[in-house]
Amino acid sequence: MTVRRKDKKGRVLKEGESQRKDGSYDYRWRTSDGKRHSIYARTLEQLREKEEELLHDKSCGIRTEGKNVTLNDMFELWKTVKRGLKDNTFQNYMYMYKQFVYQDFGYLKVKSIKRSDIRRFYNMLVDERGLKIATIDNVHTVLHQVLDLAVEDNYLRSNPSDNALKELKQTRNFDEDKRKALTADEQKLFMDFLSKNNCYSHWKPIFEVMLGTGMRVGEVTGLRWEDIDLDERTISVNHTLVYYNHAENGCYFAINTPKTKAGQRIIPMLDSVRDAFLQEKEYQEALEISCGANIDGYTNFIFINRFGNVQHQGTLNKALRRIMRDCNQAVIEKAKGKKDIVLLPKFSCHVLRHTFATRLCEAGVNMKVIQDVLGHADIGTTMNIYTDATKEIKTKEFIALNEYFKSIGKDNDSGDNMVIDVTYG
Repeated sequence: MTVRRKDKKGRVLKEGESQRKDGSYDYRWRTSDGKRHSIYARTLEQLREKEEELLHDKSCGIRTEGKNVTLNDMFELWKTVKRGLKDNTFQNYMYMYKQFVYQDFGYLKVKSIKRSDIRRFYNMLVDERGLKIATIDNVHTVLHQVLDLAVEDNYLRSNPSDNALKELKQTRNFDEDKRKALTADEQKLFMDFLSKNNCYSHWKPIFEVMLGTGMRVGEVTGLRWEDIDLDERTISVNHTLVYYNHAENGCYFAINTPKTKAGQRIIPMLDSVRDAFLQEKEYQEALEISCGANIDGYTNFIFINRFGNVQHQGTLNKALRRIMRDCNQAVIEKAKGKKDIVLLPKFSCHVLRHTFATRLCEAGVNMKVIQDVLGHADIGTTMNIYTDATKEIKTKEFIALNEYFKSIGKDNDSGDNMVIDVTYG
């Protein structure tokens, strides 16, 4: 007859269970690879709760031997298996994880991470580290992918970060930072200022091209003279210039293929864009500036600085900030206290791309044409711009309609006592 083991209180212990000298309990088992594993608890009730959870994990195919696998361990695995990303995107993911996750949250055991842990982590990033929602969005992108891998490899039943970012935005009432396009009046003010101000006129060609093509910054700064045809009036977008800031390899420029397959495209050249290229050529010839940059075999870049090197996005955005400041100062001084003046809002190079897309929508250009010119892989991205643009157009139209209805009402009021003689033939 088999004698069943009991604890100090006389309770019968199941197979694999035992009571330790200090009164706590443990449960031991072997996995299919022959390795021994164990779990501990202060009371028998707590131990059996863990056993039930372990049994449920086994029935769901969850790897019970992975209890010590940390989030950082999964991240290291994710780094080796992740494919299909542009190098600059991958490096951005690496930076986000190591900067905000690795040193603290990353040491948590994967199996122990709950939805509440993710919520607390995101709230900490907002409250203690002061991160903006756009940055947390980037952190969430890579964290969600790492936890997805944990689900795929049967360390977790489900991804605890599902909908975590959406909940953060809802509970915090975060408005997504939409890149608002310049209005037609703001665009005119911007370009007029560049045309008339000698200090900033050399920036006009590159910003004119951005406003007249909707090209991404890296696509514009990577343009070579052989990529444009001034006679046929076309621009061939076939590569993009990227800037890397690697902890290991330092800072450098590189050439990438366009962001998506749809990014390879031919853009018709507007008159203003053609004039901008010619103006840039004339400016460089007058100052005897020539391109000295050779990046991954690419040279003869159109937009270069006074040293013959390619333009940096950060430099362009700094120039925009100075232009906004001085332009607005000039408008305010000229207005002499007048109200309803047009001033430049705070904007970046990417807003110029959004502005071009908005002008196309306002002009009633076909949606598929807009998608093709902008290089959007997903028509939904184009539709979002179209929705925003048409919403503003509709508002303006109804303001005009409201004034029209008011004028009709006034005409009717003045003609209440009129006698209309209608003669039927």
